[in-house]
Amino acid sequence: MCDTCGCSHEHNHKETKTIDLNQSLLKSNEEAAASNRKHFDEEGIFAINLISSPGSGKTTLLEKTIDALKEKINIGVLEGDIETELDAERIRKKGVPAVQITTGGACHLDSLLVHKAFHSLEHQLNGRKLDILFIENVGNLVCPSFFDLGEHLRVVLISVPEGHDKPVKYPKAIRTSQVLVISKTDLLPHFDFDMEKIKKDALSLNPSLTIFEVSAKTGDGMQEWIEFFKKHLLSHE
Repeated sequence: MCDTCGCSHEHNHKETKTIDLNQSLLKSNEEAAASNRKHFDEEGIFAINLISSPGSGKTTLLEKTIDALKEKINIGVLEGDIETELDAERIRKKGVPAVQITTGGACHLDSLLVHKAFHSLEHQLNGRKLDILFIENVGNLVCPSFFDLGEHLRVVLISVPEGHDKPVKYPKAIRTSQVLVISKTDLLPHFDFDMEKIKKDALSLNPSLTIFEVSAKTGDGMQEWIEFFKKHLLSHE
């Protein structure tokens, strides 16, 4: 899958060396993540890392969140993708500064990429201070769960079309997140999706998880989601 994090390595005589390299990589990432978090704290920025599979609705949820908050709260966005600037362009149309991070094949963002992209974002601000920084990670439920970016809150999205078994299939994504958003709930009538089971499975993996059922298309659940962010911003000040 990804040469950057080593998850594509084969089980051969090089495995020990690969594991050592991966541990060094993760340690380096953790140090840079701590530096990012310190910088965000010094600037009074609340940073959120959004992770999910491709097509779960991260960008659409982000657009609707921006619509609800941008008149009262200064928002910046870092958009992670393997290629293209399509998502960053969508965010900029909302009147919010955004920097696209194209990984060129890596299946996740790391804290050094975020560090560089955030400085690029700062140049767009012209001295204006941010309240929230959204980091939309590369679409993937595996590698992003291993890499701290310096965020204060990690949000994992699972959409109704993906099925209710995602928490048990990708437990680390659940265990390392503080929030689960079950997205595209407007599609519930069209899929065999057990809402109670996904919540039970997720909470068995992470009892402190906060769960939202949201449809960015219809607006169902969006008010609770927005109020959650407002409370977190107040507690972060």
